[in-house]
Amino acid sequence: MKKLLLYGLAFLVVGALILGLVFKDRIERVRMVSSLFSGAEQYERFHRVADFFPHTEMPPADAPLQFPDGPDFTLPSAFQSSGGQTVTADFLSQTDTAALFILQNGAVRSEQYWLTGARENQWLSMSVAKSFISALVGIAVDEGHIDSIEDPITKYRPDLAGSAYDDVRIKDILQMSSGAAWNEDYGDPNSDINRFGRIFAVGGSTAEFSATLKRDNPPGTVNHYNSTDTQVLGMLLTTATGRTITDYMTEKLWHPMGAESSAYWLKDSESLEMAFGGLNATARDYAKLGELYRLGGKLNGKQIVPTDWVTASVTPDAPHVMPGDGQSVYDFGYGYQWWIQAGTRGEFSAIGVYNQFIYVDPPSGTVIVKLSANSDYATTSDDTSWREAETIAFFRAIVSKLESDGAE
Repeated sequence: MKKLLLYGLAFLVVGALILGLVFKDRIERVRMVSSLFSGAEQYERFHRVADFFPHTEMPPADAPLQFPDGPDFTLPSAFQSSGGQTVTADFLSQTDTAALFILQNGAVRSEQYWLTGARENQWLSMSVAKSFISALVGIAVDEGHIDSIEDPITKYRPDLAGSAYDDVRIKDILQMSSGAAWNEDYGDPNSDINRFGRIFAVGGSTAEFSATLKRDNPPGTVNHYNSTDTQVLGMLLTTATGRTITDYMTEKLWHPMGAESSAYWLKDSESLEMAFGGLNATARDYAKLGELYRLGGKLNGKQIVPTDWVTASVTPDAPHVMPGDGQSVYDFGYGYQWWIQAGTRGEFSAIGVYNQFIYVDPPSGTVIVKLSANSDYATTSDDTSWREAETIAFFRAIVSKLESDGAE
């Protein structure tokens, strides 16, 4: 009897081990997704999500673009924001900064890594991915795959008929003005964005989810940030081009701009990429998108994105997307999946939760990438935990010092 019990126990232990191995990746995915916006540290995960999420890969370019080194640059020791003066070292530590990469006129002025950041490490983009999707839409328009962004999305995706996206212009979706009802409250576990994100942890179809949204406002009247808008743009790309986002981006953007490392797209159960936030790339390769847009769509000796698309993407053109319209928490304006900062310098940024940034200041020729795992992010309902406006103030202090150093 004792032997039978021992055999039974051994069988259960072996079975549990096998099940643990089989479902190890799913368990890790659920752990990560359920811990987001809870105050839990994430820097041990954000550089390796491709280890446990289903994904596709974009290989590096055959002839990668290597940025030359410029003169060494020392960060400002402190900077001023609406909250007062902040010590730079404290700010970088408090926001769990993993990478800070600064380009000026195409040359590297500073490159620093902390925690699990490294030159070769791919970091989760969060919503910085949205600006890459916008570039792909611009290329697809230029190539004739999409006739016009004035077209309704349902011309290309009839499966969205009857949803919030029925007969909505592609342009309105690009400008986060689709009119769809949506709750992007990261701190609310039952919000739309958190229900949407859980699809990538437990399985499901993001296309089917997108078709369930209902209308809240007339399209093109209210700028309401909605990650499903970008997922719908990803759906548009796959239908219009007849290719996956990974395949199309590799040929049309990733390789032409000279990516030096592989990148990964997380994908859902139907192999549709997580267009709204699932890109994983290195700081240097993120910087190439910023440099590409700073130069009007031309990089690495090639016109990759049409110049007029770049200009339109970073130029708000209606009252509801202007900086200071009162709709944005930070009073940033919005273009085609790019955030537009107030002022006369023409600054624009790709921004992702947990403080991921590609920031561009055209007058100074500056591109800054900040990759982070700010564990406090969205643990409060205001900028005391988000720190996005404060980060823009930090970038502006860097630009000011770059300009003053250059004038000496």
